[in-house]
Amino acid sequence: MQDTRMFLLELSKDKPAKYAALMYDAFGKLGSDVKGGNVNRPGSLRECLSVSAPGFRGQYCQVFLKQEEVQYFVGICVPDSCTEADVQTLVVYDMLQSREESLIPPVPSPLLSDSTLGIYMTHCLSTHMTLPDPSAVICLFVCAVLVTVPLVASLCVALLRLKRQRAVTPSPDIPLTSDPSCYGSLLSNGSPASQPDIGSPDDSSTNSDGKASEDSSTKSKGRFLSWLQSFSLQDSSAGVLSAGSGSADSYSSLNGIRMLSLLWILSGHNVQLSAWNNLDNAKRWKERVERNPLYVFAFSGPVYLAVDSFLLLGGLLSAKSLLASIQRSEDKLSPGLVTHFLFKRFKRVQPLHLFIVCLAIGLFSVVQRGAFWFIADDEILNCKKYWWSNLLLVNNLFTITDICAPWTWYLSIDFQFYITTPILILLYRWNKRVLAAVAVLLMVLTCLTSALLTAVLRLPVHQPTTLSFESYFQYYYNKPYTRYGPYLVGILAGIYMTTKSGPFVRHRWQAGLGWFSSLSVMMAVVGLAYSLREVPPGPSLPHAIYQGLHRTLWALALAWVILACEEGYGGFVDRILSLSVWIPLSNISFACYLIHPMLIILYNGKRETAIHYTDLNFLYLFLGHTALSLSLGYMLTVLIEKPYLFLKASHGKPH
Repeated sequence: MQDTRMFLLELSKDKPAKYAALMYDAFGKLGSDVKGGNVNRPGSLRECLSVSAPGFRGQYCQVFLKQEEVQYFVGICVPDSCTEADVQTLVVYDMLQSREESLIPPVPSPLLSDSTLGIYMTHCLSTHMTLPDPSAVICLFVCAVLVTVPLVASLCVALLRLKRQRAVTPSPDIPLTSDPSCYGSLLSNGSPASQPDIGSPDDSSTNSDGKASEDSSTKSKGRFLSWLQSFSLQDSSAGVLSAGSGSADSYSSLNGIRMLSLLWILSGHNVQLSAWNNLDNAKRWKERVERNPLYVFAFSGPVYLAVDSFLLLGGLLSAKSLLASIQRSEDKLSPGLVTHFLFKRFKRVQPLHLFIVCLAIGLFSVVQRGAFWFIADDEILNCKKYWWSNLLLVNNLFTITDICAPWTWYLSIDFQFYITTPILILLYRWNKRVLAAVAVLLMVLTCLTSALLTAVLRLPVHQPTTLSFESYFQYYYNKPYTRYGPYLVGILAGIYMTTKSGPFVRHRWQAGLGWFSSLSVMMAVVGLAYSLREVPPGPSLPHAIYQGLHRTLWALALAWVILACEEGYGGFVDRILSLSVWIPLSNISFACYLIHPMLIILYNGKRETAIHYTDLNFLYLFLGHTALSLSLGYMLTVLIEKPYLFLKASHGKPH
């Protein structure tokens, strides 16, 4: 209180001391366009922290207030001897005054008629460097180990190769890495070709007597060298950025669909994570964006139909992969094959997924906070509390506001759907009519569930631009019983396209009709979301029908696009989707998906001022976040994802 009184007394002078002027200047001030959404007053964090007064330093705090129905926060600068409880006392009793005027004035009466302020939270940013808690230290250690192991393995492989080159006579180079064509997002369901081990029996150091058996020490050494090679950058980087890493039996259009869907999601997150916290013209943004279909690729209407595109691709490739595995296993669908099928997927997803969880806890705990650090703080708390749900791939069963790394809910729901693929394939092999009946039943159930939830809970049919529709995220958005339709369409499409004996389209008029129907459905799915944008006060049949059908219809239309491109009726669409540039980008798409929200959260959280929405501003942000995501995505792919994907079993055969 002595420090605060000294600051307020100094501020009341005609010529206050420099520190008092700086502290006052760091207070958040009311700006223009309050009606447009510019209600937060962040002030200046850096200016406050730069204050050095006799006996204390400046401390930046945020006071969260409510005036009528408007909630906002004000940044204030107080002595660092104040605790959060002290700050709350100062605000509640309106003690922060200078010349009988409050330093935290309410929004004036011309804008809000009731000047009564309700304070519901205070939060101060520490000015002192504090050590991270044990959970953050453990997570940072895990991340460091996961990154260090491939680097050490790469160094060892380089030294072993140099040693071998010196030990043998000059001869044509013998490749030590796996065939680059063995990697790629479309090939992750297959098995990579066997890799010759460094120092294996095929090496020049092999004994000339050609013994077939090896002693235990030689086998152990061979397994270790194989493990070393799998983790080395020389192996993991092979073919990742090659435009020729696809295979002849893969559907080339899927690479383009995957990357365009990823860019669509990245664009949506780019706007969403800013709009929820730090736009200074949020109301103007809503007026411009929410009702305009041209902004469906930003954050408007059914912006996350791209997720349903991913689910379609996941179902298609899971069916294709399992059928191929059955064919290689003498046409037998055994429990061991199913276990292997599921474990391979788990091993494909979890190393990088858990690395991102650890990185979120560790990095967000040590990075210096900014004025808009709310989402990052929520991430730290949620990850420390619910990390186990990410490990078990069940985090989508929680509401999205309580999930650790909430964008990872897709990985959980995708794995849960992946488990159903062997069941449907078993039904297909047993009796196709039974499969058709079960598929129809599942489709009806998922569509009906979505429709009933929408009618009973009065859910919006578009992606909400605020968190006010909590029931949308709690009961509908990320739940398996509402999102299975696109994945089921993908499984059925994968079964048909893998087992068909002849072309589906036999005449050009059929192709024309298919394209007309597909594009019409896509346009209707997008357009109707804007027509039904207003949430009705009671149950609405049109809203319920749309919510129940639109995701499955989108998947059906996209499945036609894939089939038409595969059978040679794609035209310029097939040429665009099959461009070779999509192949290397698709190879790193999984890592890009996982890392890009962290970049957006860091950028937004460390800002000292709110973002002003304009199309040009967010275009630049989108391009910047995309470039960083691709760069870091490549690094994470070769350091974390790919080494575990190609890790060999103890007998030398890939999983």
